Amino acid sequence: MGCEEKKRPIRRAGGFPQWWTPSPIIHHPFSIINSHGFTLIELLVVIAIIALLMAVLIPSLSAARKRARTVICRSHLKGWGTTLDLYLEDNEGRFALALDKEGIQSEISLLRGLRIGNDPNTTSRYHGVRTEGIACCPMAGKGRGTTSLTSDALDMTYGEVFAPWEITKPQPTFRMSYGLNMYLFVKQFIGLTASIRQRYSYLDVFNLKSRANIPMLFDATEPSNCLGVPNLPPPPREPTGYTDDVCINRHQGAINFLFLDLSVAEVGLKGLWTLRWNLGFDTQGKWTRAGNVQPEDWPEWMRGFKDY
Repeated sequence: MGCEEKKRPIRRAGGFPQWWTPSPIIHHPFSIINSHGFTLIELLVVIAIIALLMAVLIPSLSAARKRARTVICRSHLKGWGTTLDLYLEDNEGRFALALDKEGIQSEISLLRGLRIGNDPNTTSRYHGVRTEGIACCPMAGKGRGTTSLTSDALDMTYGEVFAPWEITKPQPTFRMSYGLNMYLFVKQFIGLTASIRQRYSYLDVFNLKSRANIPMLFDATEPSNCLGVPNLPPPPREPTGYTDDVCINRHQGAINFLFLDLSVAEVGLKGLWTLRWNLGFDTQGKWTRAGNVQPEDWPEWMRGFKDY
């Protein structure tokens, strides 16, 4: 023929040309047998290391989250300090007495910012600041209490250590996890030994001394509370549900306070007995270091907390 016949490549067994050499299966990038990939043992070691790191980091993240919530709680109390200071400025430094004209607790009306008028379908502002956004500590903003109080004028569910209290009557519904010092709204703030004239007058906050140690607002399970007497013993067991005790473990052995001088501070549970709940309260009583309290005197659940 006029042209040479083209040479064909010699075929190997399996149909592959002689000049084509396939890569070994073990090195093929799409092979499940890849010498450059991880072995099962290596993967298990990596998983174990990740699990160990998570076990170490999760408690730290949880503690950091709790600290952040505590900071937010104090920020809320600072906001309340501004609100209550405006109220006191408008009322010449005086809180109302415990019950208003409609039989509703004045402290409830003050915290909600609303006063119920003669017409139950209308309300008026008790002060000019809306406080719903700072009403709950982040540690106690989502739960719901179980113990209720019902009367003709008031329907209330008490809070718990990690749940706010709630007012459903009179409307509108209001939820909060702080409470006011009850002594600020009763006539005996100066003390039962004070004269009748002193006890039966409105409290003038601006003329009080040592206001930095007098509680005004703090973590609580009801709208108002207080440590009644200096020698009142601490709860024998850690409160978990509703309790009228001030000693609730909401912030890892402490609760946050707004004081009458508008300062905000965290106070350890053992330090509650060193605060001036009223002017007759002995801040060096039996349950303080000044009163010679011993570590074994505290209930077991409180022994690891800071001493005061």
